[in-house]
Amino acid sequence: MITNPTQQRALRGHRPKRLSGRTATTGDYLARLVSRLTPRDRWLARMVYEHKVLTTGQIAELAWPSTRAANMRLLQLYRWRVLDRFQPFITYGSAPMHYVLDVAGALVVAHEDGLEARDLDYRHERAMGIAYSLQLAHTVGTNGFFTALAARSQQVDAHGRLTAWWSEGRCQRHFGDLVRPDGYGRWREPRGEFEWFLEYDCGTERSPDRVAHKLVDYARLASSTGITTPVLVWAPTVRREARLRRALTEARAALNDPLCVPVATTTANFMADAGQDDDPSQTRWLPLEATRHSQRRLRLIELTTAWPDLPPLTQTAATSTISVSRTACPMPTAPIPRAPHPHATSRGG
Repeated sequence: MITNPTQQRALRGHRPKRLSGRTATTGDYLARLVSRLTPRDRWLARMVYEHKVLTTGQIAELAWPSTRAANMRLLQLYRWRVLDRFQPFITYGSAPMHYVLDVAGALVVAHEDGLEARDLDYRHERAMGIAYSLQLAHTVGTNGFFTALAARSQQVDAHGRLTAWWSEGRCQRHFGDLVRPDGYGRWREPRGEFEWFLEYDCGTERSPDRVAHKLVDYARLASSTGITTPVLVWAPTVRREARLRRALTEARAALNDPLCVPVATTTANFMADAGQDDDPSQTRWLPLEATRHSQRRLRLIELTTAWPDLPPLTQTAATSTISVSRTACPMPTAPIPRAPHPHATSRGG
């Protein structure tokens, strides 16, 4: 007979105390909150707003020296209602915490831009709704591609730097009438700079033909802007990459000008099979022009040599923002996204 049963509340996981949503949006609370937030906190709130959801590991890659240090600050931002979080269910093990923007963080972002909260196009229910979205794995995977590049940028032996990262939503606002990339990025090394549109393929949501058919849209964008921008396709497995390459080759051959859409592919487990870190900047990219007898993979920056006719990119300095302007380029110049990592002075515990 059990004489001292465990109380129900002891069986529940510890939940940090948080303010109510109503209290977190009052003027008095926001006035106190602003004095507590560091420049990195405000930068992170904007990044989460821009990219919808970031995991603990991705946030640590962007702005903290370790996951433990990131967790300590993220817990405080969660308590302050700057960020909200959820943990998806997985069959084996446990998923990392996923962070989205919370009500106080949304107001901070809005006020920094001189906007009213209603003009920010933010709702807490919609932000948390991504936890149940069928696109969650796709969004997290796409963001992980860019945070890996940002992490590589901050390593001591880094030779390159991620200088631009546009989210799917930003790409849609600028190019949505023609094409909808999963992301846009730029990578700079001493030998040059390379830009691309990303197509992140999970292997489940879209057939190879659906991905390949988007080349027609990219061709329309190139024709409309007069700018040739390479498309990088990220596949989950080597088998999936092979199927994608066949579909992409057929689709590009049907274009009026196949050279207007340069394409290269890689696979998520390529570096793991080679016993190396999963780094998108490394030797893993295979241009579509590669034949069975010349299957040489290239580093990210080496793709500029694979397509020598690409227009040169201007070397524009950036401090707290990223510039993607080019000489005689009709690409959008405003609004421009924040840098993929904060200033070194804000890095720390």
